Amino acid sequence: MSQHHLRRAENVVGFHKPAQTHAGAHALNLVHQAADVLSGIEEQARQSQRRAVAAERAHQELLINADRKLLDASRALEEAQKRIEALQNRVTAFECRAQAAEAEAHSAKQALALVEEAIRRRLLFTHDDMNGQMNAVA
Repeated sequence: MSQHHLRRAENVVGFHKPAQTHAGAHALNLVHQAADVLSGIEEQARQSQRRAVAAERAHQELLINADRKLLDASRALEEAQKRIEALQNRVTAFECRAQAAEAEAHSAKQALALVEEAIRRRLLFTHDDMNGQMNAVA
């Protein structure tokens, strides 16, 4: 039995030694794999951060451009409002001139009608006077 026990002890000891050496290599391999995974995660994080920074810059540029366009549109609107106001003032001035011209034309028509009436009276009076003078001579 003692030999059997010795053999068994040798087998056990012999079995455990290679397993420990293999386990150390396996553990070292796992550490390297974990380091590789962590490196990959860190690289992904750096890439994500770079994309986030780029997206933030692009967003800021969009906001700046939108603000610039809004300011340009606001200026254009103000300019258009000024033009409209100036045109409205011109229209009002034209309307006043038109009313003055209409009043002047009306006055001129009345004056012309008075002149025409005076000419008719004079012609009729002169014509009647001639008839009267001719009747008197006859």
